[in-house]
Amino acid sequence: MHFPAPYQGFPMRTHITRALCAATAGVALVSLGSAGAASAADAGPVHPGTAYVVNQDSGTVTPIRTATDKAGTAINVKTYPYAIAVTPNGKTAYVTNTLLDTVTPIQVATNTAGKAINVGEDPQVIAITPNGKTAYVVNVGSGTVTPITTATGKAGKAINVGSFPWAIAVTPNGKTAYVANSGSGTVTPIGTATNTAGQAITVGTDPSAIAITPNGKTAYVLTTGGTVTPIRTATNKTGQAIKIPYSTTFAPSSSPGQVLIASTPNGKTVYVASQSAGTVTPIRTATNTAGKAIKVGTDPFGIASTPNGKTVYVASQDSDTVTPIRTATNTAGKAISVGNLPWAIAITPNGKTVYVVNNGSGTVTLIGTATNTAGKAINVGLAPVSIAITP
Repeated sequence: MHFPAPYQGFPMRTHITRALCAATAGVALVSLGSAGAASAADAGPVHPGTAYVVNQDSGTVTPIRTATDKAGTAINVKTYPYAIAVTPNGKTAYVTNTLLDTVTPIQVATNTAGKAINVGEDPQVIAITPNGKTAYVVNVGSGTVTPITTATGKAGKAINVGSFPWAIAVTPNGKTAYVANSGSGTVTPIGTATNTAGQAITVGTDPSAIAITPNGKTAYVLTTGGTVTPIRTATNKTGQAIKIPYSTTFAPSSSPGQVLIASTPNGKTVYVASQSAGTVTPIRTATNTAGKAIKVGTDPFGIASTPNGKTVYVASQDSDTVTPIRTATNTAGKAISVGNLPWAIAITPNGKTVYVVNNGSGTVTLIGTATNTAGKAINVGLAPVSIAITP
């Protein structure tokens, strides 16, 4: 199993044996959007935007034009970049630099890196509010979250949360950011209007992933002990923990693609990956009951969905595969072979193409959703770990 360089030699804990997914954003919510994906019969209008791939060992970010699937000149962001998130207006991407304790902004229009922003110790994951005004950076080493005002690129006062904060998700209305603290067994709510932390919410052992339903009513928190704890956001009270197959979570998830929890757009079902079990479990949110676990590949590490919500794609690191799951029936299709150690996954806005980041191969594999077949691999940098696609 591959361990990114910053965590080689890191003190061993139950899940801190390697450092991640996504979003979008801490463990970002993957919204299985309501917009219809193009059919296989459609003539191929190009999909817009740019995919940004973070190459940890190269210290770079590779831009890929999704219209042509051509990689551009790598952008130097210095030592050990890890997570990436893009503002909702698509103008700026923010990249965490784990060993430098900084965040580097990238101007999308020119693909140039701006001046690094100092944050806390060992920044890992990052989430941006829906209005795009604030980026929240989770600093694992200092037990803090640093807010960055995107209009000025200035970091605000660090917000104390719990021990080893490992994931973050922001409510759809942008009023609250929830931070999962793996060392404390808690979730800390942060009021975004004042950037103040509320009372910590006790969940379970080593919470390491968190997602919020599209209606903003419930946050679901994955723990390494094989439970998912629902939190009512109106009261910050927990419900009964939901048992799923045991999941040893080795890494925080970040930005679109590198996530372990996904919700359908109507909020009726939440999908949770269990890394140790090699399964994905659907949870009905109306009853908070788990359905039958769906077998995927070994060590599933990333989930993404087509915008129409019909298919969830699951990247499994140790199988070198991506498994499509039909959400209507919760059945897995034939596994798709990709590169070595698929680490992160994202889908173009029109739903036509899946981008799979292969950490061990230094490539990105393209999968056409109409046929679920893998196309050519695109060479990027060394040890790519995360990806974000502009709106």
